[in-house]
Amino acid sequence: MQLSVIILNYNVRYFLEQCVLSVEKAIQHLEAEIIVIDNNSSDDSCAMMKQRFPNIKLIENKENAGFPKGNNIAVREAQGEYLCILNPDTVVSEDTFEKVLAFAQKQTDLGIVGCKLIDGTGNFLPESKRGIPTPWVAFTKIFGLYKWFPKSTLFNQYYAQHLGKNQTGKVDILVGAFMVLKRKLYTELGGFDENCFMYADDIDLSYRALLLQKHNYYFPETTVIHYKGESTVKDATYMKHFREFMNFFYQKHFKRSVFFNVMARFGAFYFSLVKVFQGKSKPQKAPEQYVLVSDNELLREKTVTRLQKSVERTTMENGKIVISQTISKAQKTEVILDTNYTGFKRAIAFLEENKNKSLTFKMLPVESDFIIGSNSSNDRGEVIKL
Repeated sequence: MQLSVIILNYNVRYFLEQCVLSVEKAIQHLEAEIIVIDNNSSDDSCAMMKQRFPNIKLIENKENAGFPKGNNIAVREAQGEYLCILNPDTVVSEDTFEKVLAFAQKQTDLGIVGCKLIDGTGNFLPESKRGIPTPWVAFTKIFGLYKWFPKSTLFNQYYAQHLGKNQTGKVDILVGAFMVLKRKLYTELGGFDENCFMYADDIDLSYRALLLQKHNYYFPETTVIHYKGESTVKDATYMKHFREFMNFFYQKHFKRSVFFNVMARFGAFYFSLVKVFQGKSKPQKAPEQYVLVSDNELLREKTVTRLQKSVERTTMENGKIVISQTISKAQKTEVILDTNYTGFKRAIAFLEENKNKSLTFKMLPVESDFIIGSNSSNDRGEVIKL
């Protein structure tokens, strides 16, 4: 078997459903399996998996075992030569795995491969590629020096700015939302460190691959949506865990020093504090108008009934989604992408191409009865049942 896709879920039932649907499309031409492991969700994630995806392996933990242990449990059941560690709040393109595996197979001393991640608004997520968060790198992040001197190797290491977002190359640290590596390497590394409940686990795994003289790569020739705010609610508990486990990484891999300890503690506290406040945003106003990209008129009528607002339907032109300038420049327009019609790759590309306009986005997953999306990488997303 070529690939095992491991999806660790916790209370994100609808995002999980969309994720699995996109992965199913992406492994159609591969010898691959999907393993979903649920960390004792209190929603109906497991019931949904059993009903909608009865042929997909589902592991039901009796407790929230954390990100590292949950993934390690699933990997022990995996058969693929390669693994993909994938968050449930992601959407992959139909050719994501084919492209990543083709790239991976060409490398020698391969460590971990990551890809370009965007949020639900189409904006690039800079954590797609990162440097080792040493005390100095943490300092440049804390005081924003990486923004002031993006081309300076002294200051630009936190987000691996030696590489552009569309440039393939070696990086030190990759994000756990999407990681591809050989199962053999994962085993050699001992998997994720279960002493780290979450947050620093991807940094630790990436760094330990480097210590084995492996090469980690950022590969932006495929784009994956990571809604990001969906997997973890940013609250006081989040801040406590984040601070603790960043300190876990520092203490595990670096020599103790006064400067290091001060910077590690201050840096970890700062990052966690920023994340908590980023997670608190103002309620957003409902869209003033909707555009449905679909060839299904009955779907438009159903959407009108549910939203109680006018919905304009448009179709693709020569395989490309085109929204008129009049609509794209209007205030508070939400575009609903019917992936039964567009497919996931075109939908993802549309988000990326139309970011920072007066548009928000939702997707209708394949053969589903809900639309889903997120207007901020810091908030839980929105699900509307049709």
